[in-house]
Amino acid sequence: MMSSNKILIFGNSGSGKSTLACALADSRGLAHLDLDTLAWLPTSPPQRAPLADANTHLQMFIRSDAAIGGWVIEGCYTDLLGLVSEDADQIIFMNLPVEACIANAQARPWEPHKYISKAAQDENLDMLLGWIAQYVGRDDEFSHAAHLRFYEHFDGPKTMLTQNAELADIEW
Repeated sequence: MMSSNKILIFGNSGSGKSTLACALADSRGLAHLDLDTLAWLPTSPPQRAPLADANTHLQMFIRSDAAIGGWVIEGCYTDLLGLVSEDADQIIFMNLPVEACIANAQARPWEPHKYISKAAQDENLDMLLGWIAQYVGRDDEFSHAAHLRFYEHFDGPKTMLTQNAELADIEW
């Protein structure tokens, strides 16, 4: 994998996007954005934020002082990734088997930027596992088909990881 300063990471929930993004951000001094933080409105039940609003936040992030040295953006939203794909130096598709994503999600530590407590996160686990299991069968912006199309149409350097063990080969 080449050394890049503007990286998009995408794949199924539980594929290791956040783990890889945090490691790259820390090792390279890059700004990090988890698309979950801007994709949803703070409503119950959750609703997607308007694409125009999310785009405003994305553009502010990639042009912010924090992102001058580069950035890593991660998420499963091909509609949002497409808004900044022309700004990216490289993409990484975390194309792990569904079973590996489920195992990763079950072992996931508490994500305080998404949940008020580990208990609140765990209350959502059954729904999340069901959603992960539907990855290959869906045909929405979160699906395997959408991620594969995004990967195939990106003109720059790209990497597809198919197992967690491949993370050891990443140049930090």
